[in-house]
Amino acid sequence: MNNNTDHKAFSTITYACYSSRMRDGEQFIPQHVFSYQIAGKLIYNNGENEYVFDEGSFRLTRRNTLIKFNKIPPENGEYQNISVFIDQAMLKSLSMEYDYKATKNHSSEPAFHIPSNELLSAYLESLKPYDQLDKPGNEMLKNLKLKELVVLLLETHPFLKDILFDFTEPGKIDLESFMNRNFRFNVSLERFAYLTGRSLSTFQRDFEKTFASKPRKWLQQKRLQEAYYLIKEKGVSASDVYLEVGFQNLSHFSFAFKKMFGLPPSQVLS
Repeated sequence: MNNNTDHKAFSTITYACYSSRMRDGEQFIPQHVFSYQIAGKLIYNNGENEYVFDEGSFRLTRRNTLIKFNKIPPENGEYQNISVFIDQAMLKSLSMEYDYKATKNHSSEPAFHIPSNELLSAYLESLKPYDQLDKPGNEMLKNLKLKELVVLLLETHPFLKDILFDFTEPGKIDLESFMNRNFRFNVSLERFAYLTGRSLSTFQRDFEKTFASKPRKWLQQKRLQEAYYLIKEKGVSASDVYLEVGFQNLSHFSFAFKKMFGLPPSQVLS
């Protein structure tokens, strides 16, 4: 690998190799993802807890998860990871074919370690010859490798059946606690509505009843208040804080910050 970011992304399998510098960001995970940490360390934060995945570890990230991540390369090396995306259509097909069903609601963390075993290690090795799977016409091979993974996971970790084959959509949950926990995530109102078990119109109506404010206005004020706290009390720079609190670009953040507080972020500590 060279020092540039290098991706080989397929519809179900993603290889990632990054240059030797730390990368952070956030992501909505729409489907279950099985991953192996080849080199470096991955740190997840879901707004409540932090999850650390070291080199050589397997993990499963559950679908419908909001995650902030920090990808840390090893000293004098490159961050490397392989992920297999387990889509709902394939799981539903397997459920019909083999009568796999979730028998109970399995509450677990949004991302967790999967204990290593020889079968999973062998599966990982078997993916290496398939680095050309992105070529047209290889969909059948990709689907076979995906089905193989699911069967291996069920054979070695039966409890995963209640996670992988739970096809229910998010139910209606407490809006106030959810938004106070997740306002830092830069996702659409449609996504917030879906994750709280509401249509967009119901979400907007419930939001105004709960917070006495329109969602976009509340989100911006909440993010700016959090930014002010982090700059003043924690000494975080504006160039670092704007992404952390959910803004897309520094110029918009700086403009909104000055409009709300009467001074630019750079002068908070002056």
